[in-house]
Amino acid sequence: MSKDQQKVDVLIVGQGLAGSALALQLIYRSKKVMVIDQPANNRSSRVAAGLFNPVTGMGIVKTWMEEPIFSYLHEFYAEAEKFFNEKFFFPQLLYRPFGTIEEQNSWMGKSADPTVNNLMADVFTTSHFGNQVHDRFGGLLIKNAGYIDSPAFLKAVQSYLIANQSYWESHFNSDDLVLNNERISYQNIVADYIVMCTGINSLVPFFDWLPIRSLKGETLTISMKQSPEMLLNKGVYVVPTDQPNLYKAGATYSLKELSPATTIEGENEIKEKLGALLKIPFEIVGQDWGIRPTTVDRKPILGSHPVHPKLVIFNGLGTKGVSLAPYFSNQLANWLLEKGEIIKEVNINRFKPLYSKS
Repeated sequence: MSKDQQKVDVLIVGQGLAGSALALQLIYRSKKVMVIDQPANNRSSRVAAGLFNPVTGMGIVKTWMEEPIFSYLHEFYAEAEKFFNEKFFFPQLLYRPFGTIEEQNSWMGKSADPTVNNLMADVFTTSHFGNQVHDRFGGLLIKNAGYIDSPAFLKAVQSYLIANQSYWESHFNSDDLVLNNERISYQNIVADYIVMCTGINSLVPFFDWLPIRSLKGETLTISMKQSPEMLLNKGVYVVPTDQPNLYKAGATYSLKELSPATTIEGENEIKEKLGALLKIPFEIVGQDWGIRPTTVDRKPILGSHPVHPKLVIFNGLGTKGVSLAPYFSNQLANWLLEKGEIIKEVNINRFKPLYSKS
């Protein structure tokens, strides 16, 4: 290593939710990191409402690995707030109205299952918040939910990295990356590992064989003079922002319409769903978009390249980055330091048969 080269333990490319969480995990372990980031590429993390919700889907079921993931995310974000002396973590009850009597009956049939029922703060079979939402058939009041002020969290991580000379705002050029089995080098940086955390932009040229797809999401910023009593989620979420009376609402999900811009179709879709949920009058004051990296099995991808063991990917968090990033950044940090394994459900090894040198 020449005198003008800088040695770090891990070089991280991308400072979205995945890269930020991993950097923080390694800092906690007293490891030296360098994070390369081009902020314009982080739209999915920076425009997200930051909602985390342990109950998912039309069938109202627990999200995958709910117990360990949601237990850990509360610990992670609370600890991060103390570490940075910043506020960005907001645990809160979430209300999900029943849309039909059939949905209400379906839930009542599941309510005997203690593994699901213990997530419920209350269940209503008649309208309970009818002054604010359309809930003719009642709904579920869900525990262990909440939201992260994602921009505030990402800014706190970035400020810390800058203060500790561990942040480099730059476009990443893969042609400058030199790989071998012992370490990697990138321009004047030498590291034990490089971890690609840049979503869709992680794929070319090393990981373009992975089944990661672009999933576009659009959100609206709405203004309401009356504040909802809790978080809302039924076909569309309504989550507070850091500005009084302003809320994020969304999101759309498109695998085909991937233009780098907002659309009138996206606005109309969210507006229609908001009308079906809210009784509170609202005004649209803004619209945004982002591209999420999602996988065919809707699970993240962690691990090293089949040929280059020091080249690692942390990707595919999809629409659940806020909840998945803490738990799996912890798992990846332990694996990088040879203190743990990556579980098979998220391990890159599940897709290695797709890799070809040709």
